[in-house]
Amino acid sequence: MSLIRFNPMNLLPLVTFFILMNHIYITYSFPSNPSIHRDYDLQIRKLQELKSSLSQTNPVSSSRFYGVSSYGADPTGKTDSTDAILNAIADAVAEERDGVLMEGITNHGGVQISLEGGIYMISRPVKFPVAGVGNVVISGGTLRASENFTNDNYLIDLSSSSSPSSSSTNNEYNYEFITLRDLMLDCNYHGGGIRAVNALRTNIDNCYITHFTTTGIMVQGGHETYIRNSFLGQHITAGGDPRERNFSGTAIHLAGNDNAVTDVVIFSAATGIFISGQANVITGVHCYNKATGFGGTGVYLRLPGLTQTRIVNSYFDYTGIVTEDPVQLHVSGCFFLGDAFIVLKSVRGVVNGLNIVDNMFSGSNKGVDIVQLDQRNGVFNNIDQVVVDNNNVNGMNLKATVARGAMQGNGTSWTVDFNRILLFPRHITFVQHTLMTSESNVFPNYVLRNISNNKVFIESDIAVVGSVSVTVDQGLSKRS
Repeated sequence: MSLIRFNPMNLLPLVTFFILMNHIYITYSFPSNPSIHRDYDLQIRKLQELKSSLSQTNPVSSSRFYGVSSYGADPTGKTDSTDAILNAIADAVAEERDGVLMEGITNHGGVQISLEGGIYMISRPVKFPVAGVGNVVISGGTLRASENFTNDNYLIDLSSSSSPSSSSTNNEYNYEFITLRDLMLDCNYHGGGIRAVNALRTNIDNCYITHFTTTGIMVQGGHETYIRNSFLGQHITAGGDPRERNFSGTAIHLAGNDNAVTDVVIFSAATGIFISGQANVITGVHCYNKATGFGGTGVYLRLPGLTQTRIVNSYFDYTGIVTEDPVQLHVSGCFFLGDAFIVLKSVRGVVNGLNIVDNMFSGSNKGVDIVQLDQRNGVFNNIDQVVVDNNNVNGMNLKATVARGAMQGNGTSWTVDFNRILLFPRHITFVQHTLMTSESNVFPNYVLRNISNNKVFIESDIAVVGSVSVTVDQGLSKRS
C-alpha cells in the first residue's frame, strides 16, 4: 500500500483560484453597494491570511518526515554533513510522544529521517542525542566516512552513554524498534558500519556495507536484532579477488541473544559471521568472504557449551563453519562448495545436542573430510546426542556418526572397519549385527566379540560361508 502524504502547499493553487473567483463574483454581482464592498474587502483579507498561514506551515514537522537536505546536508558528498544529519535526528526525536514501548523508551511514532537519495560525508558517528528512543526510521541514502573518521567508531552507532530521555528505572535497553533501511554505508577503510548496543527489536534491512576495517555490523547485548536482505564486504568484489589472502575484519558480529541473519550476502572479510551469543538463527546466507585455504571462516561460533544456534539453507562458498564445544547446534539444508567443511573445536571436550544433517558437500577430490575435529586442546570425551547423517557428498570424504557395513567370508570370524566414515575415533556406542549364510542345515551361534578403534569383531562357533551386516552409532553417550 502506498503512503500518500498530505502537503498543505498543494492547497495554494486552490486557495488562489477561490480568491479570484470570489473577487469576480462580488465585484460584478454588487457593483454599486458600498457595504457589500466592505464585506468583500474583509473576505479577501481573511482568504489572504489563510493563504499566508498555509504557505508558512512547516511541511517537515507536520508530516513527521525529516529530510536532511533541509538542514544543510550536502548530497554530493563534497562537504561534511555530520552536523546537519545530527540536527535532523535531534529534531525528529525532540518531541515527547505517548506510546506502548518498553518502559523508559519513547515511542516517536515511526518518524522518518530521510537521506533523500544523497551521498553524505560524515566525520563522526550518526547517533541519537539521548538513549530511550523508539520507533524511528533512518533510510534512503549513502553515508561515507571522511578521511579523519576514527578507526574505532561506526558510521551509525546505536549506543549511548547518556541517560534515557524519560525518567525510568529501566536501564536494560537503550533503544527499541529502530529501523535502518535502504542504506549504503561506505566506511572508507575507517572503522565499522553499524553498532547496536543493548538495543531491542532493531531492523537492519536492505543495507550495503563496505570498506570496513573492523566490523560491518556489531550487535552487543540487547535482544532481537534482525539483519535482512543485505550485502557486506570489506572490498567490493564478486569473487576471485587477488587481494583475498589479505581480507580482514568481520562482516557481522552477534554478541547477543535471539538475533537473526536472513538472506544476506557476505562477499569479503576474514570472518563472515562471528557468533558469541545464544539462540541465534542464520538462514539464506551466502558466505564467500575468504576461502578456508587462505585462513577465512564463513561462520565462527564461540560460545563453548551453550551454542543454541540454527544454521539452515545457507551457502558456504569455499569457506566453512567452526564451532567451539557445540551444545545444541543445528546445521541443515546447507551447500558447502569448494572443499568447504565444518570444524568441531574442542575447548573442554564437550559436544552435545549436535545435528549436522541433510547438507550437500562438493569438493575437488583432495581427500577433505566434510566434518573435522580440532582436538589440539584435548579430545572430545563428553559426547551425547550427536547426529551427523544423511549428508550427500561429491569429491570429499563422507563423515558420519551413523554407519552401516557388510562383509562376506568363509570362516568363524568377521571384522568390519568403520574408520573411514565414523567421525569420532574409538567411540562406538551402539551395534546391531546379523550373520546370514546360504548353507542349508547350518545354524551357527555368533556373538559380538569386540569393539575396538571403530572396528567391530564378530565370531561364530562353526565355520560358515556367509556375510555379516553391521550398523553402528556414535551419537549417544556411552553411559546412555
